[in-house]
Amino acid sequence: MKLVEATGTVLSPNKQEHLKVGIAQIAPIWLDRAETLDKVIDCIDQAAEQACKLVVFGEAMVPGYPFWLERTDGARFNDAKQKALYAHYVDQSVTIERGDLDGVCEAAKAGDMAVYLGVMERAPDRSGHSLYCSLVYINNQGEFGSVHRKLQPTYEERLAWAPGDGHGLRVHGLEPFKVGGLNCFENWMPLSRAALYAQGEDLHVAVWPGGLHNTEDTTRFIAKESRSYVLSASGLMRPEDCPEKTPARDEILSEGEPYLANGGSCIAAPDGSWVVPPQVGDEVLITAVLDHSLVRGERQNFDPAGHYSRPDVTRLHVNRKRQALAEFED
Repeated sequence: MKLVEATGTVLSPNKQEHLKVGIAQIAPIWLDRAETLDKVIDCIDQAAEQACKLVVFGEAMVPGYPFWLERTDGARFNDAKQKALYAHYVDQSVTIERGDLDGVCEAAKAGDMAVYLGVMERAPDRSGHSLYCSLVYINNQGEFGSVHRKLQPTYEERLAWAPGDGHGLRVHGLEPFKVGGLNCFENWMPLSRAALYAQGEDLHVAVWPGGLHNTEDTTRFIAKESRSYVLSASGLMRPEDCPEKTPARDEILSEGEPYLANGGSCIAAPDGSWVVPPQVGDEVLITAVLDHSLVRGERQNFDPAGHYSRPDVTRLHVNRKRQALAEFED
């Protein structure tokens, strides 16, 4: 995996203001949970060697994004092929309570770094057979900080993913920053962003399945709106990343596209300038040192949850209760 380091960034001399971060733009071993997790752990180890204190992966990295849906007539109702693909997807998804992410937690603790990882979560509290596009935060002690289930799957994603809830709309202290994250098109949702801003977020993580079209404008816009650093972490998917054993592989790859997802990971500064511009087409580990004093400087003339907010006029209510079909009293 190629290393891409930010260059030319002017930093304050006070190193207590600094945080080194990494984005692992990689392809999954598609629809294979165990092998993809091995690859993720290897990337965490590589980020630790670069002294990163946070490393971020793309949306649905484990075991991969459901690229088959738009390529195999995914909306065909009661179709045997679609049932088989979904069943395989569920089988390869992540059950946190089973310990599927224990190796990731151990690697985070060993590397003294936090991790944001996109997974397809098979949630026992919601029957264990529906899937949630979840963004998992693990701290540098290897402990879970939040599991944010994507509020609204986008377009064809609704054929495979269930809508989540607000339980994971949380930020985490990562000195000197407060970091929060959203999945893909959630980053377009003003109120979802505002829920994080209200908690003091000044380092925003936006995860994507991969695509320059998603990251080249949105990343800089969110940075300008929030006056925060923004890490856009994308996945990558090429034909060679689709294992031979993949169900319906020939049909999925029949159009001969060079990429199913071309990356586009990048980092924007609090003024909207590029720290690292979008990286397209390759597996890369992007690293950069962020400077919290730049956040404070940009907040001087605009702070969306502080001096430039008017909660007496407009206010957001956020329900962070984990949703369930039933509540039992014994």
